[in-house]
Formats: sequence, C-alpha cells, structure tokens
Amino acid sequence: MNVPMQVLNSLKPGWKWAVQTARLCCGIPDYDAYVRHLRNHHPDREVPDYKAFFRERQAARYRGGGGRCC
Repeated sequence: MNVPMQVLNSLKPGWKWAVQTARLCCGIPDYDAYVRHLRNHHPDREVPDYKAFFRERQAARYRGGGGRCC
C-alpha cells in the first residue's frame, strides 16, 4: 500500500501525542520535557542520556519514591 507523504506527515502530531500519552500511562515521563526542565531549572546538572533517564524513572516508579525534584 502506497500512502502519500502528505497523509503521513499529517498523522505525525497525532502519533507523537499517542506515544507520549502511552508512556505517561505507564509512568514514563517525557524525556524532552525532562531535558527542558533540567536546562531551565538545574543548569548545573548534567543531562543524562535516554537510557539512564529511563532506568532512573523506572526505579523511582517501582521503589515507590517520588519522581519529582521541584
């Protein structure tokens, strides 16, 4: 099936929203939002790569600790 690129491009925002929603439902915050937060509120901290971010968020979720710094 050949789908025109215009159709695919029009679906991208909805797809990104669906993926973000699914991640939030599973307890995984948005990495891009996390990076923006670190840069705006904690410029002295090093920004972890996605793998480290994911591991830390998963650990925080399952150990019952809070996931918020502010």
